[in-house]
Amino acid sequence: MVKKYKTKELYICFALNRLVQELDIDLYQEGLEEDVEIILLHQKGIPKTEISYEIRTNHHQTNKILEFLIEKNYIDVEKGDRSYNVKITRDGLLYIRRFNEFFISMYEDIIRDHYKYKKLPAWFKVRR
Repeated sequence: MVKKYKTKELYICFALNRLVQELDIDLYQEGLEEDVEIILLHQKGIPKTEISYEIRTNHHQTNKILEFLIEKNYIDVEKGDRSYNVKITRDGLLYIRRFNEFFISMYEDIIRDHYKYKKLPAWFKVRR
């Protein structure tokens, strides 16, 4: 069996979807674009370690992914006294909404393997 490696795009997919999960919304709901600002006002964000657990990478790789997401304006990171709090931006939310189906079609086997010891996340069940 050939080992399939995760790409930067797949790590981005996992990280952004984890942030959407924290919002507790239906990513594919009608009118999301109009309500995005209100939805994002109420987000608490998640610790950087949660992103690391979700994408299952080390500190260095997690930082590289987060730096890329900041550069693309897909996330904001607030530095606290001893931690970092990560929040998704409007651009990040709309990006992952638009490309989830693509990520699933390209990486379905790798995504299933990534979540083989727990239930597949809700975002994986997009409209097909």
